[in-house]
Amino acid sequence: MLETAKPSGGDIVKSVTGTLDIKYRFSYGERYDRFFREMRDNKRIMGIACPKCGAVLLPPRPYCGFCYTPVDEWVELSDEGALLTYTVVHLPFIGQPTEPPYIYAFIMLDGADVQFPHILGEIEAADVRSGMRVKAVWAEERKGTLHDIKYFRPV
Repeated sequence: MLETAKPSGGDIVKSVTGTLDIKYRFSYGERYDRFFREMRDNKRIMGIACPKCGAVLLPPRPYCGFCYTPVDEWVELSDEGALLTYTVVHLPFIGQPTEPPYIYAFIMLDGADVQFPHILGEIEAADVRSGMRVKAVWAEERKGTLHDIKYFRPV
């Protein structure tokens, strides 16, 4: 049984008893699937280029985050780039492949127009500098997630 409320603008589900089959569509699904499959199967980082402003988006979206134009042209990006900013993390977070402390960095990959967040490795926090060049170190066992890249290391 489905109990709903009637506020202005439509029904809101208050409670469900039993099974409810809801059809929905995750608009990023196919793009993220390809994005992660390319990393897992081919060690490639893929973005999507905007036909209007030329921005290359990462991770891929159905529209440009700069001019809101629909996008669908895939481009391969380098697994190297410049470190923009970073944070030294001292608390454990679920899903991270490493124990704290670790360096969480925002990287501008060559050819991309948005930052790529990931973990920085093979360097002490005292030696990290904004603008330094970094390159992906790929995990041996890849699962189709952002952690197919083990970490980025200084070049």
